Amino acid sequence: MRRIKVSLLIGSVLALFMFSDSYARMGMWNSGGWGMGGSYCGMYNNGTVETITGEVMKIDKFFPSRGMHNGIQLIVKTDKETIPVQLGPAWYIEKQDFKIAVKDKITVKGSRITFNGKPAIIATEVKNGDAVLKLWSDDGYPLWSGQGWR
Repeated sequence: MRRIKVSLLIGSVLALFMFSDSYARMGMWNSGGWGMGGSYCGMYNNGTVETITGEVMKIDKFFPSRGMHNGIQLIVKTDKETIPVQLGPAWYIEKQDFKIAVKDKITVKGSRITFNGKPAIIATEVKNGDAVLKLWSDDGYPLWSGQGWR
């Protein structure tokens, strides 16, 4: 009986380690769902990257999908449209040395996506005056995931 309990305990511990490792590799464990294996980052497409210039109308938080940590987005008014520009996870953005405020004129490079049935941009880079906030690597990895640091 004791051997069965020990075997079950060891099996449970091994399963937990295997689960947590695969979950972390997907970027779900430590990044609040913002990793490359998650559904949100999977929407990013190098083929839809464009550059827009406009005025920041609003700065707020958004929730990319159920169970994910919140993100920071800007509502940017260009000469053609008003569009959400999604910067990334709040925990990452709030640690950056980059200031942005409502009424700032900015330039955004990012991937145009459809988010909740409406156009949005996943920002790869935001310029505010001389300051630049880089969010994704040139080969399409979010810098908060560690992939962009290679």
